[in-house]
Order: sequence, then structure tokens, then C-alpha cells
Amino acid sequence: MNYLVLFLLPSVAECTVTLVLFFVRFDSPELAAVALLSFVAYVFITVQITIWRKKFRQGQNKQDNKYHELATDSLVNFETVKYFAAEAREVAQFKAAVKKFQTYSVGTQASLSLLNASQSLDIQLTTLLSLCIVSTTILHASRDGGVQIGEFVSINAYILQLFTPLSFLGTIYGAVVQAFVDMNNLSGLLTLSPDVRDAPNAAPLQLHDAARGAAVEFRQVDFSYPTDRSRGLRELSFVAEAGTTTAIVGPTGAGKSTVSRLLFRFYDVDAGAVLVDGQDVRRLTQASLRGAVGVVPQDSVLFNSSIEDNIRYGRATATRDELVDAARRAQILPLIERLEQGWDTVVGERGLRLSGGEKQRVAIARCVLKDPPVVLLDEATSALDSATEAAVQEALRQLGTGRTQLVVAHRLSTIRTAEQILVLDAGRIAERGAHPQLLERQGLYARLWEAQLESLEAGEREMPVP
Repeated sequence: MNYLVLFLLPSVAECTVTLVLFFVRFDSPELAAVALLSFVAYVFITVQITIWRKKFRQGQNKQDNKYHELATDSLVNFETVKYFAAEAREVAQFKAAVKKFQTYSVGTQASLSLLNASQSLDIQLTTLLSLCIVSTTILHASRDGGVQIGEFVSINAYILQLFTPLSFLGTIYGAVVQAFVDMNNLSGLLTLSPDVRDAPNAAPLQLHDAARGAAVEFRQVDFSYPTDRSRGLRELSFVAEAGTTTAIVGPTGAGKSTVSRLLFRFYDVDAGAVLVDGQDVRRLTQASLRGAVGVVPQDSVLFNSSIEDNIRYGRATATRDELVDAARRAQILPLIERLEQGWDTVVGERGLRLSGGEKQRVAIARCVLKDPPVVLLDEATSALDSATEAAVQEALRQLGTGRTQLVVAHRLSTIRTAEQILVLDAGRIAERGAHPQLLERQGLYARLWEAQLESLEAGEREMPVP
């Protein structure tokens, strides 16, 4: 609206009025024809050069982003660069990106100069031809009529006025074209709808007994990822009774993480149903469902804020005493008290200033503070040392008291006490039962257990004697 209605249309109207004046007021069809042809040539040259030089501008923007990304990536991952002595390689990549940026930048400026020179040439040639026509008319004018000297000056002013509004035609054209592209993209975005949305009559989750946890049931669930139909779950059925621990194990790609995503309703099932306390999650509000499920992920991502803000993310209304208790139960309180800024210590982007184990303990504290009836643990102690792992396992056992726990496990030693262990293979339940029962069957679980024992024994044999 700004460029098209307030700039371009008035400019075209003003140019049209000028052409009419040349033809009617000055009675000079030749002058009007010259002005019209030059006007068309001006517009044609401007549009064509603007389209041509767009590739330079796009290339410049792309390379500008490129060398900034390379610089940021190298600085953030500086330890990896030093591990592999790759400083020279990173510098060479950065220099190459800057050189390409400079090439496109020169092309942008050169094409702009060509555009300005072409426009100026058109204006000057139009002015020269127009004044020659007027001068000839004045010299051959009769005593009673013809163009006078004053009108010669006014025509010169009209010629300049003809092109003045078009001086920014290239900018206007580019802005209008880009605006239409953006409007088309916006229309496409507005027509999109979320893959998962609350049903019109969605109700909040009603827990039968929050103090005991909530039962979780997968009933004949079929699911495939939209981008990869070969991955997912096939006829998955199990019940995690309230207050019990259900472990989910299996080889990579078996579908363990898919179970957690369906529970949080990041996706909807293709067939079957996921139920929490007997209520289909598709008929519940997403806010109430996710508010009742806590998670400690394997890769804990923190915000670039203070430790207090990251733990308080579990429950914004928590008091300081509740924060301290959650940090103590997650074995992170001693670290916080040792830090110079304490609770106000900023953890950096994605928790960069904390170790892997410290980030995971912050995530555990966040989940403890949320105090949900259902807890999902995705290998929550994978980044902890042995001493801290034992303490955090105790904290997780306390967290699981009176709650339903779903544990996605890779280290089988952490889930031996689970009431129910589900062994997934290719999206299906291959085995289920308690730890001793599964070992007796000598099936997939037993093979996974033996493989981990052999790996542990091999590692102990290779440890140097102090």
C-alpha cells in the first residue's frame, strides 16, 4: 500500500498529465511522442536492470549470513576446533566466505551504478531532444504564435518533473514485487492448521487420585511419522498402572521415544488410543495433559537465563523454599551454593556454562518442582558420574513415589526394579515382564543384558591399574 498506492500510482498519474500538457497545451505531438518513448524506455531499463541485479543482492545477503554463521559456529564449538587442530581450516573457510561476500557486494554496487548511469542517460537524451524540438519551433514560429522563450524554460522544467517521481522506480518495483511475494507466503501460512489441535469440546484432564498418580494406557496404537512411514509403532498395547514404574527398552529405532511423543501428544495416533486415567488424550486440552506429565529428557536444554529461572520453569509460582527443596533433591543445591552469583548465575546458551551432569540435574530439579502425577524419564542419569548417579537415582525414586513412572532406558541396570519392562523391536512389543522373568526367557532382553555386561566387563579389564 505504501509504495504502490502512495508512490507509484501518483507518479504514473503525474507523468500522464505531463504528456497531455505537451500534446494539448504546447500543441506538439513530437514533444509528447519523445517524452512517451523516453518514459517507456526509462521504465523498461529500470525494471530489467533491477531484476538482473537482484541476484547480486541475494548472493550478498546469503554470503553475509554464511560468514557470520561460520564465525559463530567456530567460536561456539571452539573446543572441537582445538581438539582436531582445525584452526587453519576454519580460517580458510571464513576467508573464502568473506571473499564471496565481497564479490557479490562489488557486483551489487556496480549494478547500481549501471542503473543510475542508464537512468541519467535516458533523462539527458530526452531533455536534449525535447529542447531541440522546442528550439526549432521557436525559430520557425510566426510573429503571431508559436512557442515563446518562457515556454521553452517551462518545458525544460516539465521534462525534469517527468522523471523526478521515477527516480526511485527500481526501489519501488523491488519493494512491490517483494510485498506480493510476502503476501502470497503469508496467505499460505494463514491457510495452514496445526497437526495437533484441541477438539472443539476438549475438556481438562480429570485425575481419579492425583496422590497415587495416573494410569497410562496405550490401546492398539498404530503410528507412523509423516516424513518416514517406515518408523513408528504397530499395534502397541500396554497399561502402566497408577503409582507403578514401567520401563521401555529396545534397540535403536525400536520406537521408545515415539511412546513419549504420543503421550505428550506431539503427534496424534493413526489408529487406537492413548489414555490417561481412562481419558483419550485427543479429547483433552493439551495444556491440562502436558501439565500432568513431567519429563527429564536425555538431552536437557536450558534457557540462557539464571539457574533459578531454569528451575522455576517447572512451576512459575513456586516459593523459594520449594525451589531449594527441589534443588536439594536433585543434588544440584551444593553446586548453586558454591557459585559466586548463586541462584542468579546465568547458564549460557543451551546451558553451555554447565557440564552435562549439571544440566541434567537442573532438569531433574525442574521436574521435581513441577510435581506431576506422571513422570517420563528418558535415560535421566546418562550424563552423571557413578557417585552422583546413585544420589540422583534416590531422588528419582522419591520423585516416583505415589506417581506413575515411564522410563525410557538404555542402561538396563537402572530399571531392574521396575514392575513392568516392555521390550520394543521395530515398533512392536517383543517381550514384557519383570527383570528376572525376562532373563529367564533368554530372548531379546537377555541378549541386550548380556551385551551390556560384556561391554562393562571389557571396560573394567582395560582400566589401568593405579
